[in-house]
Amino acid sequence: MTNIVFIATSLDGYIADKNGSLEWLHSVPNPDNIDTGFFALMERVDALIMGRNTLEVVLSFGCDWPYSKPVFVLSNTLTTVPEELEDKVFLVNGALPDVLADLNAKGFHQFYIDGGITIQNFLKLDLIDEMVITQFPILLGGGASLSGELDAPLYFEVAKSDVVLGNLVQTHYQRIRSL
Repeated sequence: MTNIVFIATSLDGYIADKNGSLEWLHSVPNPDNIDTGFFALMERVDALIMGRNTLEVVLSFGCDWPYSKPVFVLSNTLTTVPEELEDKVFLVNGALPDVLADLNAKGFHQFYIDGGITIQNFLKLDLIDEMVITQFPILLGGGASLSGELDAPLYFEVAKSDVVLGNLVQTHYQRIRSL
């Protein structure tokens, strides 16, 4: 099983600004809609795991559903998904290790983990194996942190780093489980 985070952060490590906005993601132009690794990620994974808040953000974009793989939404409050997504989005709940064991038993082994709280909860349980972080050249000065509070440090090593769109640094990290 591999759990992968693919996300953008500010220079100071935030994934959303103080108001929860993602508008700063448009601060680096991409007029040609150049893929920065998302399609390669989607080829690697069997499914996505995200939280309810992230689902709501994706739905607010008002575009076609962007995922070709099943999306499992962690929620203790949602009971249904929009009718047009019933064959694409599935609600799950419970302890993360139990959710992962259930999904593994159903044949899913490579996951894209998305959403601030979801990523933080996976990190707290040391369930992230890889992170692809695209760092934007902006200081937000506060907001939603990528990692949140951790009980102990988690060590990663750089597997690869590139400049994309001429102004973003995208770094691929692998989890080191023993030093």
